[in-house]
Amino acid sequence: MSATLLIVLSLLASQLAPKSPPAPAPAASRPKAPAPSSKAFDDLSRRAQEAHAAQKLDEALALYEKALEMRPGWTEGRFGLGTVLYDLDRHRDARTAFRRVAAEQPESGPAWAFKGMCEFQLKNYEQALADLQKGRLLGLGGNANMKTVVDFHAAILLTRFEHYEVAREILRDFALGDKDSPGVIEALGLAGLRLPYVPGEAPAEKREMILIAGRALFHFTRNRYSPAARFAFEELVTRYPEEPGAHYAYGAFLMTLNEVESGLAEFRRVLAIQPTHVPAMLQIALNLLKQGDFSQALPYAEKAALTEPDFFAAHNALGRIQLELGRTDEAIEHLEKAARLAPNSAQTFFALARAYQRAGRTEDVRKAREKFMELDAAMRAELMRGQTQDLPLDPVSPKE
Repeated sequence: MSATLLIVLSLLASQLAPKSPPAPAPAASRPKAPAPSSKAFDDLSRRAQEAHAAQKLDEALALYEKALEMRPGWTEGRFGLGTVLYDLDRHRDARTAFRRVAAEQPESGPAWAFKGMCEFQLKNYEQALADLQKGRLLGLGGNANMKTVVDFHAAILLTRFEHYEVAREILRDFALGDKDSPGVIEALGLAGLRLPYVPGEAPAEKREMILIAGRALFHFTRNRYSPAARFAFEELVTRYPEEPGAHYAYGAFLMTLNEVESGLAEFRRVLAIQPTHVPAMLQIALNLLKQGDFSQALPYAEKAALTEPDFFAAHNALGRIQLELGRTDEAIEHLEKAARLAPNSAQTFFALARAYQRAGRTEDVRKAREKFMELDAAMRAELMRGQTQDLPLDPVSPKE
């Protein structure tokens, strides 16, 4: 099953925050002070936005700061201040501005996205990914340019944290859109080779390999039967015969073309180079399971679960194989662990329902089936909306 997204920084502040300041506190709870001149504030705010639109950043910065001194609750202006600071490479100060906007407007996707971009520039990658994903979830106000930048940075950070399949799912849209910039090609190569770096941080000696893999994945995504894709994958393994990631990527490519024996041979080459490569173990185990060769599949799944004890797919595969071998109690143990590790895996609950039925646990069968139907319906709804793509180059990404 398929596992199942950034920045032109010119988003108009009027799209992102209300123009009116927060309501003032009741008079009894605050000291009386003369209200700032509305005319003076209106003049400052207008000039700040005009300077910003004209990319007169230093002028815009000074005007935003004066206007915010006059009216600290001007959230739109604080957002504008943050974008100016970001453009001036003052990422720490920009983060402070966006942090306040996000606190005042926690449902503002753009505020979280911009904060995430600041965290990225400061190399706080874990926080950056959390903020970018929150921004994507909340929505970016229909700004296509911003979505492109946010999606790209989310994808490269997902690769950095070893969520390779999810990263490629996002990068797929770039390939389909014919966006073959050097950054996209490098990002695709890193995800395809399962190298946990952001572009520019991988060892220099791996750069050419990464670009070949990226170009192969780019062609594959646009047309899996492309001769250019096959040529690039073959070049990859020819030039880098001792790189497990190269053989794994080529093997996964062959499997999508239903060249099963050739694909399995590549996965075995991976294990000859790197015996602890769990995705290769699972590719072999799952394909042997599909072929009905349960006894041959078992040791691969057992080693995968032992090597990556917190990887749900290893326990999923092991449980399913044990179930076919009649080892029902052991199967239930591993499938239940898979369900705890990945509670949104429909496939796991489908297998659990079968295992509970074998064990005569009627109530547990009912609950597992209900959960499977709920998750399956959600997945189908995503497919209908086009949010999940059915082009699985790698169905066993260990960190998903």
